Amino acid sequence: MSDVILLIVSCALLGSIVGFLAGLLGIGGGLVIVPVLSAILIHFDVVPESQIVLVAIATSLASILFTSTSSALAHHRNGNVPWDIAPFVMGGVAIGALISGFLAALLPEPMIRSIFAVSVVLIATRMLYSSSKKSTVSLRPLPNGLVLSAITTMMGGLSAMIGIGGGALIVPLLSYFSLDIRKAIGCASASGIVIALFGSLGYITSGSAHYTLDEGFAGFIYLPALFGIVLTSWFMAPIGAKSTQFLPVSTIKKIFAALLFVIATHMIIS
Repeated sequence: MSDVILLIVSCALLGSIVGFLAGLLGIGGGLVIVPVLSAILIHFDVVPESQIVLVAIATSLASILFTSTSSALAHHRNGNVPWDIAPFVMGGVAIGALISGFLAALLPEPMIRSIFAVSVVLIATRMLYSSSKKSTVSLRPLPNGLVLSAITTMMGGLSAMIGIGGGALIVPLLSYFSLDIRKAIGCASASGIVIALFGSLGYITSGSAHYTLDEGFAGFIYLPALFGIVLTSWFMAPIGAKSTQFLPVSTIKKIFAALLFVIATHMIIS
């Protein structure tokens, strides 16, 4: 079996996991894809070490375009996408993602790795804290559309820079403002489509001078890995989304927090 086929199979296994998590948690799967895909790229010696994380992030974003679409459609069918606020969130993340897709290619690899690790640590800490709090009735109203778009522009930029769909940032934000967590996850899934689309465009454009289609790349996106991930994630995302209808909210929050904490710890150690 050739190395390319083994790589695709490895990515398909990865895709089955991130697809389910994307539907369940609205995270797009990038928090899992980036560190695992980085290890896969190292094992198969696909790109120079200085560009491993960059290629993993770009490929992660491209896969999230498909995974988040599948997840968002499933959440929409379940009535969990709040379309009254989703356009403001999606507009903000689109602007941030487009800008950061170009900026990330200009940053040194250690800085990108540090940004990823620190971001996940902060997200994990916040989610662990919120999941341990007793359930209380929150009266925090959502900010107006323009303010919400401004906040999510920053979130979209950071999400695209570290290769995630934005759910790890958007879900806690919307939950903080009293939105039901299932609807927050649905909104994050829809936003993940926009982050992935505009972020990928930036990585394709900035990476076109480094890699070609003949080498299996679209910019910084490694196409065999993308194919493997999407092959299974598209079908697993609806299963994860359906699970949100049956799992208690507290359980969903704990799964989310635990996942982020494990990934954060791994990134710090590595």
